[in-house]
Amino acid sequence: MIPVRGFEGRTVAVFGLARTGLAAARALVAGGAEVAVWDEKPEARAAAEAEGLPVVDLTTADWSKFAAIMLSPGVPLTHPEPHWTVVEAREAGVEIVGDIELFARTVNAAPEHKRPKIVAITGTNGKSTTTALIGHICAQAGRDVRIGGNIGYGVLGLEDMHGGAVYVLELSSYQLDLTSSLRADVSVLLNISPDHLERHGGMEGYVAAKRRVLMNQGKGDTAVIGVDDPWGQQICTEITAANRRTIVPISASKAMSRGVYALDGLLYDATGERASEVADLKRARSLPGRHNWQNAAAAYAAAKGLGIAAAEAAEHLMSFPGLAHRMETVGHLGKVRFVNDSKATNADAARQALSSYPKVFWIAGGQPKSGGIGSLSDLFGRIEKAYLVGEAGPVFAEVLRGKAGAVVSGTIEAAVNQAYADAAATGQEAIVLLSPACASFDQFADFEERGEAFRSAVQRLANTARGAA
Repeated sequence: MIPVRGFEGRTVAVFGLARTGLAAARALVAGGAEVAVWDEKPEARAAAEAEGLPVVDLTTADWSKFAAIMLSPGVPLTHPEPHWTVVEAREAGVEIVGDIELFARTVNAAPEHKRPKIVAITGTNGKSTTTALIGHICAQAGRDVRIGGNIGYGVLGLEDMHGGAVYVLELSSYQLDLTSSLRADVSVLLNISPDHLERHGGMEGYVAAKRRVLMNQGKGDTAVIGVDDPWGQQICTEITAANRRTIVPISASKAMSRGVYALDGLLYDATGERASEVADLKRARSLPGRHNWQNAAAAYAAAKGLGIAAAEAAEHLMSFPGLAHRMETVGHLGKVRFVNDSKATNADAARQALSSYPKVFWIAGGQPKSGGIGSLSDLFGRIEKAYLVGEAGPVFAEVLRGKAGAVVSGTIEAAVNQAYADAAATGQEAIVLLSPACASFDQFADFEERGEAFRSAVQRLANTARGAA
């Protein structure tokens, strides 16, 4: 773990005892702080007690004794309304921080020769793939790389830092809202489209949170910015005028005189005097589709920002094995291929998967996001039939009525079985695609658990088919 510095001998409250909160509590203790941990779920409190962490009921605690409170990123800071812990902290003058802020302060307190390199990645879509891809390039290039944040391990649970380490961190808008001191050697802002608006009070607040990934950068740092949406384009223009760092625009839709871009699957580097082709991404089996070409452009630019040679960065792009739950093939049964895209928690992310196949048997639904799936109407013609699960099932069925065949399946298991039966009946090559366009929290703890449920349902179906053969 990374022992947190700056709170030695003082007490820090920790609210939310899932992966992030527990890692932060351990790291605070390791750095010499006292902690008072709390969660509204009895089972979470029991798990903390089993580790020997002091559980303190924050609803009745004396908040004047706390130097700060570490909030887990799922706790509302401002909207739809501040969580009660936020209200208590503000009334008591207690600082509110997140785990990324604790990490940033610990890095900033380290001697210069012991400070690691930091790559911070955010965006509405593609964060996890890009984070994993940058980590892969760094590892293949011989760097001591640690990957975490909003993917895999909480940052404070990663191996302790040293001057040669590279931390590649996926950051959500929730985490960025709780961060003020982070300075990334390389920041990546992939794209922005409406998402989580209820947590940020609208689009302006959401864009402001995403933009925080660029804060505190200066001379010698690199900002990689997607310019295929109006918000990214505006941000790129604004910070280019400030001219305090190296700025690399990226695009997967247009040629540019400056930056890194992909056209028709060919990756070009235009950061020098002239654009040169550096990779044929159509040969990268784990990076299909224009959205992945944007991810590849960002990863390539980020790797160069870390000092990895252009040819080496391009070479390692091609060997990326892919990311679980993101357009991941989890099985074949006869001519039917099953694709797990559980990471698609909004319509824009589902668009990327639906656009990659001419026809799909689509499994969608879950806890709906604002906007639903109406924005995907231009792709409804690609849907052979939809199998709808969770809270959004009946609503999505109404949206699809008269435009694509749909059935409310209810559960992932039922949807997999029904989709396979219909796909196999065509006698042709077919794709069964889980790309929910929804959050998972109505039926699952997170998108990973949902993806594993899909994988398990496919495996049971295959076992049944083998038994009947």
